[in-house]
Amino acid sequence: MKVNFGNVAKNYAKFRNDLPIELLESLKHRGINFKNKKVTDLGSGTGVLSRALHKEGAVVVGVEPSNELIQEAKEMDKNEGYMINYINAFSESTTLLEDTYDYITVLRAWHWFESEQTLTEIKRILKDNGSLIVMDSGFISKGKVIADTLDIIKRYMPNGKLKSAGSKAKSKQLINGFPVEWYKEWQEHQFDLRETYKFNYNVTFTNEEWCGRVGSLSWLSGFDENERNAILNEIYIHLDKEFSGMKHNILHGCYITVLNRL
Repeated sequence: MKVNFGNVAKNYAKFRNDLPIELLESLKHRGINFKNKKVTDLGSGTGVLSRALHKEGAVVVGVEPSNELIQEAKEMDKNEGYMINYINAFSESTTLLEDTYDYITVLRAWHWFESEQTLTEIKRILKDNGSLIVMDSGFISKGKVIADTLDIIKRYMPNGKLKSAGSKAKSKQLINGFPVEWYKEWQEHQFDLRETYKFNYNVTFTNEEWCGRVGSLSWLSGFDENERNAILNEIYIHLDKEFSGMKHNILHGCYITVLNRL
């Protein structure tokens, strides 16, 4: 499933760079140590997870189909003094060496993958005793800021509705934030469920920062620049009127599934 995130690359880099500190700590607590391990970060985007893994001592390669997102990642890496390797490729065909990687990580991206081909590719590049770690996160707050924002976006959608992103739109049931169908696919491809868990965390936004976050959402990636600007401008004007000078603590959920290769 191909989506052009190059349209929202700048917003993605600036306003979607938060990674809860609890994420890697929760994995360490479960005995997952990335130090000196070879890791492929699929759908690496602007490199938020790749940088975190690099800081943990992993040898990381990010695989990302959007060249615009890779350029943002490299600029952020440069500013932080890191050198991380990124490959401009899709998850179904990484061009990486087979039987090489200890971990494959995926953050906020699995729903965009062609899952059958991606799982075949993961099995090709992952070591026999390797693990696949799929992670997702997003706001779960039902406050007025969220409700008002979504109401404005809906007015711009062709049918006035907001669908779940990518393959999530097809699912009728979720287990710990992931479509039940994904667990079946993972099992069919010989990935054994080690653990699935979640935690909540807060992210604080000003009105301007919240509009920036909204600008990175997949719902807006299908609009051209003028349409996106019109939507974000309407949201900002509304927030400035209703919540002038306020900061918003937006509750998010983080979902993690760890799978071992059989």
